[in-house]
Amino acid sequence: MHTDRSVVLATERYGNAESWTYLAKDRVMERRRDGSEGESRGNSIIGVFKSVFLPQGYPESVSDDYLQYQFWDTVQAFSSSLSGTLATQASLKGVGVGNQEATVAAATVTWLLRDGTGMLGRILFAWQKGNKLDSESKKWRLFADVLNDIAMFMEISAPYFPACFTLIVCTAGIFKSLVGVAGGATRAALTVHQARRDNMADISAKDGSQETLVNLAGLLVSLILIPLVTDNLILTLSLFFLFTVLHLFANYKAVRSVVMETLNEARLSIVLQQYLSDGRMLSPLEANQREPVFLEFRKTVPIKLGVRLQEVVQSPEELNLALKENNMPYLLGVQNGCVCVCLGPEASVHDEIRAMCQAVLLSSMLSPPTSREHPTQQQQRNWEMVHETHKLLDTIFNPFLKGVEAAGWDIKRTLLDWDEWRVEWKIKSI
Repeated sequence: MHTDRSVVLATERYGNAESWTYLAKDRVMERRRDGSEGESRGNSIIGVFKSVFLPQGYPESVSDDYLQYQFWDTVQAFSSSLSGTLATQASLKGVGVGNQEATVAAATVTWLLRDGTGMLGRILFAWQKGNKLDSESKKWRLFADVLNDIAMFMEISAPYFPACFTLIVCTAGIFKSLVGVAGGATRAALTVHQARRDNMADISAKDGSQETLVNLAGLLVSLILIPLVTDNLILTLSLFFLFTVLHLFANYKAVRSVVMETLNEARLSIVLQQYLSDGRMLSPLEANQREPVFLEFRKTVPIKLGVRLQEVVQSPEELNLALKENNMPYLLGVQNGCVCVCLGPEASVHDEIRAMCQAVLLSSMLSPPTSREHPTQQQQRNWEMVHETHKLLDTIFNPFLKGVEAAGWDIKRTLLDWDEWRVEWKIKSI
């Protein structure tokens, strides 16, 4: 017996982009798209665009802040592309393009010197600051973009100082090499944050496609700008400053839009201080909004994590003081105006978080030494504060850690800047 009624056999969907229904009608299985037919063409165009420029499974496969960050990242990339065109034109003019008296050899030497100094700068910067780029990715991302604008301004102004041209472009080359290291490394750190399905390669590839599209758009606009700005310094500088302001504003909005659920020193300090103040636990969104994104040069008591034993204690007596009332797999002390922490090999991630909490508390309690205070008195006062923070952490840490996890923070890993030294001490705690 035949019937005209359709029976739903199954439904399927592709992420949240589209859904389909399988129907049985007259013993034939049909596949129909849910929604109105009039939307199919528009949806297909949007679907192609998403598949080309967005990670597979978007938005479930990425972090919630992905779209907002990528929007501002696109704006900054477009403005940077236009600024780069102005800088490139100035550099070519400076090495002699269009000047009949310029020699190929002189231009080649200048270019090689610029590239060579940039390579050395890249190596030295990665050596000195490479370990900071994970834990402070927002700050270094913004730093890289500010430095990039400074380098491009130097390249634009270099042709007007012919006596110092080589020095200026070599300095700009060094700055751009630092930008390459800091920008690339922090981009990788942000990709790790955005990837929610171990899809870092896909996110990175689609980010490259987005940047290529933006650079292509910048190239087309540059073709219009170049004839207008040639030999017009006032217009060149005016456009450069306009693009620079847009570039820096977009970068600031981009790093501000990132909401990381892992704890670094700044976010942990913000969450801990709020908890001690009124018992309220900040969510990742609230803490990220308060996190500073500019490199700070004010004088604070620095914290060093994962140091050698001799940076914490310098005598058997001090080792006994460090172990007093301390059953944790880390030792903490104050030496040369720094809060130093050495870690035992058996320490867990939770132990690392507790050690950082104690270091943050101790750093906030320390005041600069006065010239009237004897070093022995100062060190005794420091050890008293170490013991006070031990007792405080014994009381608050477990409820604090539970609150952190309940607020949505990832406590399985951290972005704390630990060095690789691990210490096994032989003296029993008192």
